[in-house]
Amino acid sequence: MYCTRNVSDSVVWVGASDRRLALFENLFPISRGVAYNSYLILDEKTVLMDTVDSSVTRQFLENIYHTLNGRKLDYLVVNHMEPDHCANIEELMIRFPGLKIVGNAKTFSFINQFYDMDLEGRTVTVKEGDTLSLGAHTLHFFFAPMVHWPEVMVTYEESEQILFSADAFGSFGALNGNLFNDEVNFDRDWLSDARRYYCNIVGKYGPQVQAALKKLSALTIRTICPLHGPVWRSELNYLLDKYNLWSTYTPEDKGVVIFYASMYGDTENAANILAAGLAEGGVKEIAMYDVSSTHVSVLIAEAFRCSHLVFAAPTYNNGIYPAMLNFLHDMAALNMQNRTVGLLENGTWGPVCAKQMRQLLEGMKGMEILEPVVTVKSALKENGMEQLDALKDSLLASLSK
Repeated sequence: MYCTRNVSDSVVWVGASDRRLALFENLFPISRGVAYNSYLILDEKTVLMDTVDSSVTRQFLENIYHTLNGRKLDYLVVNHMEPDHCANIEELMIRFPGLKIVGNAKTFSFINQFYDMDLEGRTVTVKEGDTLSLGAHTLHFFFAPMVHWPEVMVTYEESEQILFSADAFGSFGALNGNLFNDEVNFDRDWLSDARRYYCNIVGKYGPQVQAALKKLSALTIRTICPLHGPVWRSELNYLLDKYNLWSTYTPEDKGVVIFYASMYGDTENAANILAAGLAEGGVKEIAMYDVSSTHVSVLIAEAFRCSHLVFAAPTYNNGIYPAMLNFLHDMAALNMQNRTVGLLENGTWGPVCAKQMRQLLEGMKGMEILEPVVTVKSALKENGMEQLDALKDSLLASLSK
């Protein structure tokens, strides 16, 4: 049975949600599942905006057939060729013999890599700024390379001022009937997943996101239809402001998050004492994460969110504790920058991990490392409290600026 919702009188959401998938891209935990969005425009010509993942093909096809109500499907616009959005291209080409695919040159290069299909006479190749008339609706195509694949484009429908934004403005999380942002409590139920989605999927490409935002600023947009998560039909400035912060690596919150690794509890104890001292100094809503038991995608999202980061870890095999090392490597890979950092190391006979953490952090742009770097030998003692207090004072002074 079909399950659709109207975005407008002429635009219908024909996507589906998957609550069985445990790991998005087989990497990122998604306890609330994920939505795969696709949209069908009904005019003199019909056009489908992207497809969905193979896991929800049956629902997707039922939605399309119901919405078409006996009409043929004229066009399929492929904004993004990642398999969670392109998995049904061949299926649709078989079911709708007159269907033509609309994409750019890189789109068709990728289609040829994924599929073995004869596309002779069944493609429409568009360039930046090209248009496609459907009747009362006109589509405009704008390229957004590396947001977050090189072939990505977005499509703007001018009569209803709708932006079909590919993976931009998306979020983890299945849709529970409520399709639109004004039907949910976004801050409470969606913001953390939207942030985690952006930071881990798109976060590396901040300059490219900024270029896309600049390009789109010339358009009058009333509705944003992403490929994952809610459709935005109100408070668009809220969403655009978040993307501007994230893509310029500007902290959302002036606050402290402490990331610690601890083998037997001694490093964790020092981190707890530091957190308590910061709280007594007036810092509110301090966040703490054990990097060994918290998925790295959550750690990355929190590093994007907060202005001040503390890394506390033991030396392990004359290096950085592995879970912390993995986190720092992910930060570097995702182009993390512009944060204020405190360091705390532990080691019984050769504490060296702070030096190595510093080297990794100094390889990132705009990372200010506070002094002193705290060294604990085995367990924190009274004579080690002076260093810890001094780091607390440095953090408090920096937060007060």
